[in-house]
Amino acid sequence: MALHLAQEESGPLDEANPNFGATTEQAVKLFQCRNADVFGRPLLEDGEIGALTWAALFGEASVPVEAKAKTPLLQKVVEVAASQLGVREKPKNSNKGAEVVAYLHSTGTVPGNPWCCAFTYWCFGEAAKALGVANPMLKTAHCLTHWNGAKLQGAVRVHTSDAVANPALVKPGMLFIIDHGEGRGHTGVVERVAGEFIHTIEGNTDGSGTREGGGVYRLRRKVDTINKGFIDYA
Repeated sequence: MALHLAQEESGPLDEANPNFGATTEQAVKLFQCRNADVFGRPLLEDGEIGALTWAALFGEASVPVEAKAKTPLLQKVVEVAASQLGVREKPKNSNKGAEVVAYLHSTGTVPGNPWCCAFTYWCFGEAAKALGVANPMLKTAHCLTHWNGAKLQGAVRVHTSDAVANPALVKPGMLFIIDHGEGRGHTGVVERVAGEFIHTIEGNTDGSGTREGGGVYRLRRKVDTINKGFIDYA
């Protein structure tokens, strides 16, 4: 175990004592101060073995992954979103193109507008149509309007602080909301969850994760970078 690297300075661990005591906590903190997460960022030196520290200790593949949504509808939303990977704006940087216009049209929004939220509404609409049920999502192409109105639509909101404290609250099929200030936001579909990371499918973005990209992409984000929260229509 990589903790052995820290034990030389923090003291030996008692293998006969399975309790996570002060010596183990000190060893964990020493390991954290010397290592980084999978993005190369310093680990938080809190003495706790969360998902990031676990991945640094044993490898990212050792972190449990949740890839099944809670309801058939949300599972279908993920599948519909995945079917759109590779869609690109035409012409480039225009917020237009056949697919993009369809996303925007589903919310009654004219072409040329930002379309990440319209993309999620279209995915919900196509999923609901395939299953013969009503689309539960609030009809809007505006991320923060969606966040503010989701509860009245019957959804549950998970605030970022709660998700950071307990990443298990975040499930596939949920939608994330980022607030960029001045009424601007970004959103996408959670495809799967791996510890403190979410793997997403997003419209109007690119490989850098911007809110004004030119297509539908798969991205990975840390839960604590989702500064508004998550919306659950389960």
